[in-house]
Amino acid sequence: MQPIIALVGRPNVGKSTLFNRLTKSRDALVADLPGLTRDRQYGTGKMGERAYLVVDTGGFEPEQKEGIVAEMARQTRAAIDEADVVIFVVDARTGLHPEDEEIAAYLRRSGRPVFLAVNKAEGLGDQFPAADFHALGLGEPEPISAAHGSGVAELMARVLPALPQEAEAAPTAQGPRIAVLGRPNVGKSTLVNRMLGEERVIVYDMPGTTRDSIYIPFERHGKQYVMIDTAGVRRRARVQGGIEKLSVIKTLKALEDATVVILVLDARSEISEQDAHLAGLALEMGRAIIVAVNKWDGLEQHQREWIKGQLERRLPFLTYAPVHFISALHGTGVGDLYKSIDKLAAGAERHFSTAQLNKILADAVAAHQPPLVRGHRIKLRYVHQGGHNPVTLVVHGSRVDELPDAYRRYLEATYRKVLKLEGVPVRLVFKQGENPFAARPAPRPAARRKPARR
Repeated sequence: MQPIIALVGRPNVGKSTLFNRLTKSRDALVADLPGLTRDRQYGTGKMGERAYLVVDTGGFEPEQKEGIVAEMARQTRAAIDEADVVIFVVDARTGLHPEDEEIAAYLRRSGRPVFLAVNKAEGLGDQFPAADFHALGLGEPEPISAAHGSGVAELMARVLPALPQEAEAAPTAQGPRIAVLGRPNVGKSTLVNRMLGEERVIVYDMPGTTRDSIYIPFERHGKQYVMIDTAGVRRRARVQGGIEKLSVIKTLKALEDATVVILVLDARSEISEQDAHLAGLALEMGRAIIVAVNKWDGLEQHQREWIKGQLERRLPFLTYAPVHFISALHGTGVGDLYKSIDKLAAGAERHFSTAQLNKILADAVAAHQPPLVRGHRIKLRYVHQGGHNPVTLVVHGSRVDELPDAYRRYLEATYRKVLKLEGVPVRLVFKQGENPFAARPAPRPAARRKPARR
């Protein structure tokens, strides 16, 4: 698991701007989940060779006891508890605020390493109020401008050494790793219980990795599997209820370790943005996805047609994923999930020869050539496998940075079809081919021959 940096501070001090600066993106994931405020964001960043996860929290007012502000404070405290390092952001323009002192007192009690970032310090020069912020007792204040980027590198040069050097290794349990995702009340707990209990031979708890992830190895029909808990499962008897306490951090951890993800939907309710968000999380991480439409039993035909239409409209990016209509409560269709799990897990771990991959590329290009760019044809020269789970193919060529998205999708679909990877994500990485003659010295012009005398 990547180390976690939490950004904490009063409202409007520039935490979100610093978040965008650290993640180099404005497309961060928003935790649109019950119990989590919408302005709490999660994203990944990298500086040098160090990768990290950044959590942008809502405005922190520790003393508030009720209302949305109190809920934001509760979520910020949860982020601090899960973080490896906290960056406390204050506002240089407004100076030291009484709420800054309240937050500092809480952070000192948290036991987390804290770095003080004094934002909006650009242009202040000698007027920078460093002495005021020294009074917080959190070490040397670091003046920064999140909007302009000044001072951020210096801040991170202090933060990165404080991050854990290595994440704990995942348990060495055998078999495909299954993560069950979904909104509260869609039947995740019932499905987990059903999958663990159906004709099982062995079920036992294994100590998890960082942040209390729990791995539950079990055996079914002589095959080994591992259920990855996304929400605090300890023993099978305690699964009910606990699975609903979804944490974004734990979800990201489960997705990182999973081989196959089961996205559970409720057939009796509309597919929501939250469902699409969870599916997008799994897709971004390149995980094989199974869509399990739960509570299918007892539905009228028109209701079944309605939810199928919802799948097409709300989750068009998952058209390649297998869909199962199940009843976790009664067990209908649950056993069929294992067929898809076995198939997708095998596909996600497959290795392909370079010769086979290049033949597919040649056939795809012959059937449908890349477009012209300013009168020049984009050339795709060769491909090789760069990894698995997800299956990653590295394509070398010229002008590949100008290859249209439609052609990229065409190649992905071609490889998925020819390699029989239905349901398995195929990730293509395009690399610009180097000119093999670039390092050679330019040829000398031929010497002029003197005309012969007559």
